[in-house]
Amino acid sequence: MASLLVKIFSIFLIIICIFTPQALSVVPEECKTETDGCTNKEKALPLKIIAIFSILIASIIGVCSPLFTRSVPALNPERSLFVIVKCFASGIILATGFMHVLPDSFDMLTSKCLKENPWHKFPFTGFVAMLSAIVTLIVDSIATSIYSKKSNNEVIPDVASPVGGRQQDMAVVNVGHFHGHHHGLKPAQGAVDQQLLRNRVIAMVLELGIVVHSVVIGLSLGASNNTCTIKGLVAALCFHQMFEGMGLGGCILQAEYKAMKKFTMAFFFSVTTPFGTALGIALSNTYKDNSPTALITEGLLNASSAGLLIYMALVDLLSAEFMGQKLQGSIKLQIKCYAAVLLGAGFMSLMAKWA
Repeated sequence: MASLLVKIFSIFLIIICIFTPQALSVVPEECKTETDGCTNKEKALPLKIIAIFSILIASIIGVCSPLFTRSVPALNPERSLFVIVKCFASGIILATGFMHVLPDSFDMLTSKCLKENPWHKFPFTGFVAMLSAIVTLIVDSIATSIYSKKSNNEVIPDVASPVGGRQQDMAVVNVGHFHGHHHGLKPAQGAVDQQLLRNRVIAMVLELGIVVHSVVIGLSLGASNNTCTIKGLVAALCFHQMFEGMGLGGCILQAEYKAMKKFTMAFFFSVTTPFGTALGIALSNTYKDNSPTALITEGLLNASSAGLLIYMALVDLLSAEFMGQKLQGSIKLQIKCYAAVLLGAGFMSLMAKWA
């Protein structure tokens, strides 16, 4: 699955490289950016270089910190504290979709720099986000089905059956429906493997949505020469990447990948925003973030990313967690997790003031 991620990421970079040069087109007169005291290319360059390394370090800390929690007993995935932290991170991912990515897409696709017809006649942001959520559902469902069948073919024959066929029949029970009524018996290995595959699909799809968003915001940062905007944006993006990385890192941890696959996924998350920033710096002489092609390309990518992130946060992370056995068995833990979700979403919503 890590190789699949590499292929998807490579295709995405090719698409960016194809469409980015088109954003070098002539900007309409009424859309040209007004220069002020804050616009200074020479002063902006050192700030953007600092931003690359600051965001890279923050991303590494965020995505890698959950991967080392097994050495901390209190943050073991089986403990309640881990569930609370995961809900906090899920709230951050949800707010990223609603409060950061979706509004940016609305602003871009309703810009005065775009033609009245069709961009001001139809809500493209909502439409693309809706399609993205549906496509994410399709990919999520099909990928789970494919890997579940593959897993069942490999696992079920290995299940021991000391009491006839009864225990082997239980091997196909879905972990989400195993309520512990089979006294003295552990959940079947097949059910455990099924949940593990779900966790891996979730980690892969979530990473894809975050990668798309990260490259776009990095590109915008690198292309900007406004020192007043960059200073606040760098600090906000560092916090943004750190906490978003915690959410992704938690999913990677539960996917139980081998060390190389964990490294690959953490690496791609960590370098995408710095890569986008470096690309923006390289094109800052000619790239116009308010040209029609740039607005359309980034606006549609943001809308797609928003739909994916919102779906993943609500369906695969929060809903799966709150409807699971652990939280359903404890009202007190549910209340703590509700508070964690609200805290994470509220914190990231506040960050929308600067980024």
